[in-house]
Amino acid sequence: MITIGCFHAHYSNIALIEETLAPYEVELVHYVDPGLDRLKHDADFSDVVIREKVAQTLQWIAECHADAILVTCTLFATVLEQEATQVPVPVIGIDDPLLQEMRRIPGDYIIAFTNPATIEGTMARVNQALQQEDENGQLHVAKTSQTEAVCIPGTFELIMRGDQQGYLEAVREGLQQIAEQYPGKTVVAAQLSMAPAAAQVTTNRGIQIHSPLALLAAYLEINLGLARKR
Repeated sequence: MITIGCFHAHYSNIALIEETLAPYEVELVHYVDPGLDRLKHDADFSDVVIREKVAQTLQWIAECHADAILVTCTLFATVLEQEATQVPVPVIGIDDPLLQEMRRIPGDYIIAFTNPATIEGTMARVNQALQQEDENGQLHVAKTSQTEAVCIPGTFELIMRGDQQGYLEAVREGLQQIAEQYPGKTVVAAQLSMAPAAAQVTTNRGIQIHSPLALLAAYLEINLGLARKR
């Protein structure tokens, strides 16, 4: 059985991962650290602070007998390009399956957020993922893909103070409005906490909203050899 250490910024993400991976032979060990999100508005807060803390925690999780690490916070995931290489086990960011899908299917994407602090870093990961080499070996963003970030205001503080139902309702309304505002474009809920709202809009309104959870299990099957329970 594979052991995955899950690195969260908020406890509410635990249930989402547990439910998604319940059909699989996997042990999930959860590590929750809300500290970086609480510090993000400090005057001296920077990427250096994120890198140091994420690097330290990834090493600690790996030492605790994890076979792989799943980072569910998009703020933490923004520094994985460098920090993950220093860890002796595979490290997967919650947005990795989405980024892979966006490379596979070019198009116009609206990337929706509730946490403003994650926008810059996540969009940098998105644009990097969409880069392609031309015949001269130069990197450029695929001309067939266009991305735009949109933040749903006044929502993230709801979940951070424990109002999960209020967050769900506000995000659901926000995603529906975004989809209606940008017809013909693919709407992506960037953060794991937005996945339940995205699923509700897809089911109840017939509007496809992509989320990190939708592709996660299949991605882990391929990349970690995750096996279903018999």
